[in-house]
Amino acid sequence: FVSYQVEILDWKTKKQLCFLDKVEPNATIREIRLMFHKLYPRWYPARQSIKLDPKGKSLRDEEILQHLPVGTTATLYFKDLGPQIGWTTVFLIEYTGPLFIYFLFYFRMPFVYGLDERFTSSPHPVVNLACICHSFHYIKRLIETVFVHRFSHGTMPLRNIVKNCLYYWGFAAWLAYYINHPLYTPPSYGKKQINFAVIMFLLCEAGNFSIHVVLSDLRRNGSKTRKIPYPTKNPFTWLFFFVSCPNYTYEVGTWISFTVMTQCVPVGLFTLLCFIQMTIWAKDKHCTYLREFKDYPSLRMPIIPFLL
Repeated sequence: FVSYQVEILDWKTKKQLCFLDKVEPNATIREIRLMFHKLYPRWYPARQSIKLDPKGKSLRDEEILQHLPVGTTATLYFKDLGPQIGWTTVFLIEYTGPLFIYFLFYFRMPFVYGLDERFTSSPHPVVNLACICHSFHYIKRLIETVFVHRFSHGTMPLRNIVKNCLYYWGFAAWLAYYINHPLYTPPSYGKKQINFAVIMFLLCEAGNFSIHVVLSDLRRNGSKTRKIPYPTKNPFTWLFFFVSCPNYTYEVGTWISFTVMTQCVPVGLFTLLCFIQMTIWAKDKHCTYLREFKDYPSLRMPIIPFLL
């Protein structure tokens, strides 16, 4: 066979970092990353972005050298992604924080509200219910992280963990402060409003979990190949008939339900931000599906059936 020569340049300075001789044509980008790592131990594979063009997209691990638009002397570009952290660790950190932060406000620690003993507990049952639902949501997320999720990308930049934690932890504190405040007033329509919201909350949580199981099953054999997710016999998965990312649809539904249950303005603002962010993610994923699969179901929308 004809062996390849691979030249790897710095994406910014165009300085040559290494020259790999006699590389097999069927070598994958992952194998090239490992060769590069041997020469530069501090740049482990997850930290490397290998590109065909300095401003282009990173090549996927499974891409094969001879299938790329390069000659037998290939020029690739390297970008340092910085220190990385595993997605499982990321999610465990992000979701454990809100769980315990909420309890600080729920149990009305003296340093939070500065109250005397008369205000150490709330007279409103909905406050207890909100704590149970909030805790259930994040405990479910932690269980899914450990036992359900399978990640297409193994890591993310370490610097992003601070931004993500500020978002999740900060909002958890903001919501908890108002829901557990001594001056908090229960929803306008009382038990009917609360009971309706709890039922919707539980249905959305069940739906979200069901979708995560379907997505996990697509990668059960450890493959990173993208596949089209389809509904199963589980009715909660039938939303796949109409949207590409029903997990986001159910997630937004969960927070809308929590907003109705607590009738709290900060919860509503958090829900709105969740919806905006998840719509962006859903649109991006929907476009990826359309680009990669010619037979992708035409009826599907990114996040809201028939609308968005």
